[in-house]
Amino acid sequence: MKKGKIITDDSSIKEILEKKKSIAILGLSPKPERDSNKVAKYMKKHDYKIFPVRPGQKEILGEKAFASLEEIKESVDIINVFRRSEQIMPHAKEALQIKPHIFWMQLGIENQEAAQMLISAGIDVIMDKCIKIEHDRLCK
Repeated sequence: MKKGKIITDDSSIKEILEKKKSIAILGLSPKPERDSNKVAKYMKKHDYKIFPVRPGQKEILGEKAFASLEEIKESVDIINVFRRSEQIMPHAKEALQIKPHIFWMQLGIENQEAAQMLISAGIDVIMDKCIKIEHDRLCK
């Protein structure tokens, strides 16, 4: 099994954003003023398939919402996480079940222990970067 890696370089991030088109957005808020909602709306507008993951919601941004990652039955390329750093580990463990290509922790979010576990399972990790900012910067 291939070992994953922590990705930090622009060329790798650009390639991911150009090739990986389905994103489970963990912690997606239904409130339009929240960063997670703005990011999801932007990614959807740029032809990404989004899977909102937010317990207690039926639909967000016109997409069926899921209570957990494991409820998603389609292939997920990227898990984009809007949770505090100390809340990452349970989500990383859940990610092992659906095997995304990338586990992406948003700006300000880092968890080295979770990253090492994901990398050992062959999942690439991006930490402390906003997917919207990176897309806007690298893919125009």
